Amino acid sequence: MLEIHQFPHPPLDNYGVLIHDTDTGETAAVDAGDGTSYLAALKETGWTLTQIWVTHHHHDHVTGLAQVKSATGAKVYGPTGIDGVDHALSGGDSFTFAGRQVDVIHTPGHTSDMLNFHIASERVVFTGDTLFVMGCGRLFEESPETMWDSLQKLAELPEDTKVYCSHEYTLANAKFALSVDPDNIALRNRAIEVEQLRDQGDPTVPSTIGAELETNPFLRCADPLIRKALVLEHASDAEVFAELRKRKDNF
Repeated sequence: MLEIHQFPHPPLDNYGVLIHDTDTGETAAVDAGDGTSYLAALKETGWTLTQIWVTHHHHDHVTGLAQVKSATGAKVYGPTGIDGVDHALSGGDSFTFAGRQVDVIHTPGHTSDMLNFHIASERVVFTGDTLFVMGCGRLFEESPETMWDSLQKLAELPEDTKVYCSHEYTLANAKFALSVDPDNIALRNRAIEVEQLRDQGDPTVPSTIGAELETNPFLRCADPLIRKALVLEHASDAEVFAELRKRKDNF
């Protein structure tokens, strides 16, 4: 059985994650953006860290990597070019955690080196800054077409797959989604639920692939109503995505 402990850490709106196998005692961390917070979470849970999975090179994901690795001796899995990585990974690779296969999905867009980690047996994926709840990452290093292709890799996962992303951006994402998809009943209902969760101080993460397919405009570029709202009825899906990302950047 896997237990997943999600916790906030600096800078604002970031989430860290610990994944623990109750049978073997093995524990993995997704990223290490703030070493103090990760070590505090390990102390709180009483878990012993054995692996660190790095999604990409941005500072809010790796600043605490050296501190956490030094304190725990955990082996680091992640993209090439990041200091401290013991096992360099590429898309299509896999490795083992607590007897389970972890599949590596390369999702360039937000950055060129972005990796997502999918445990098919547990129906869970850790998407870093690629897929957010009702949103997606800004494009810093790749084209809209590349990001659209990356998102399709995630959209093809089973709909009951839980999605753990690295940021609590959902309130803003929901407001933008409603601006381009206002007649989507599932989206309207979900936006109300999100507002209630945040009012209570509760996280909106994790989501599921199914929920994102219903309510995330960045996965819904083929939807006729979104295309009509953008006046892009005859554009390609990638062109619709590019327009959505441009509008979100200026929202």
